[in-house]
Amino acid sequence: MKKISILGTVGIPACYGGFESLVENLTKDSSKNIKYTVYCSSNSYKNKVKEYNNASLIYLPLDANGVKSIPYDILSMISCLFKKPDVTLILGVSGCIFLPFYRLLSKSKIITNIDGLEWKRDKWGKFARKFLKFSEVLAVKYSDVIISDNQAIADYVKSEYNVNSSVIAYGGDHVLINKNNEVKYQDYFLSLCRIEPENNVEMILNAFSKTDAQLKFIGNWDNSEFGARLKKEYSKYSNIEIIDPIYDIATLYNYRENCFVYIHGHSAGGTNPSLVEAMHFSKPIYAYDCNFNRYSTEEGCFYFGSSEDLIKLIETEMSYDSYRSYSLTMKEIANRRYTWKTIATQYEKLYE
Repeated sequence: MKKISILGTVGIPACYGGFESLVENLTKDSSKNIKYTVYCSSNSYKNKVKEYNNASLIYLPLDANGVKSIPYDILSMISCLFKKPDVTLILGVSGCIFLPFYRLLSKSKIITNIDGLEWKRDKWGKFARKFLKFSEVLAVKYSDVIISDNQAIADYVKSEYNVNSSVIAYGGDHVLINKNNEVKYQDYFLSLCRIEPENNVEMILNAFSKTDAQLKFIGNWDNSEFGARLKKEYSKYSNIEIIDPIYDIATLYNYRENCFVYIHGHSAGGTNPSLVEAMHFSKPIYAYDCNFNRYSTEEGCFYFGSSEDLIKLIETEMSYDSYRSYSLTMKEIANRRYTWKTIATQYEKLYE
């Protein structure tokens, strides 16, 4: 039995983001010879179960997000020193300031998923960016294996550090559930993301404000001044529906299943979970033009770099044959690359 400790997430059951969904599905689809221990933030769980998906859960009395993730990850590593796992899987680099000490004191194989070049994100200030970049340097230097979730990130790791990383993305097939309520097909475009500048939210809204096309945009609008401003400004357009965040997977299923085209504005972060989830719904995708998205979709969808580009895509009529072709292309790639069974198998090969 190989013991694997996972740290760097809020925990499971998944209630937050991409890494949490990853851990949820790694534990769900694990082989019989794998025993997972997952570190969880006690502040995020009222009901603290000891086991989930046959994984042991350890709760730490710290928050797992933002600046607080640094001591949270460090405390997780200190606990791992006593648990003595065969493999330590670290998701994200925020706590890797402690990794040189952990490497010195532990006999565990260290595998680190460096996430989507976190230090480049617009939301961080100058000091935070420098800290995250330094943490990334330490992660690459002191890990036995580096995981990149996108080939563009693997190319960066190779050019920046002369290190070959393993490219493993995320699954998206967990979103394919049976509908609770039958919803008739509607001719609307759909976008879904955290409301942050790097996701080109304003570019998308600006484009639709200049067309008659219907847009449903789901996000955490009230979590920032940026989101609140956009919500107020674009709610006045009759063809744009601003929708507050939805976490119920059945409700999200209906929105995704019944849309005409999915709009993906992310410009950073590697392979984005919401993109691979959308690909499983057999719909054409209009994606922001960057290396991350081109690698994820294998150059198989439509790309835009400005509001003007997106307006042209929106106003260009698509024949049935073309629509079906692009839809099937997205589905084929999703089935081949982005199922959780495939992802779990790739991770377990790294443990050996």
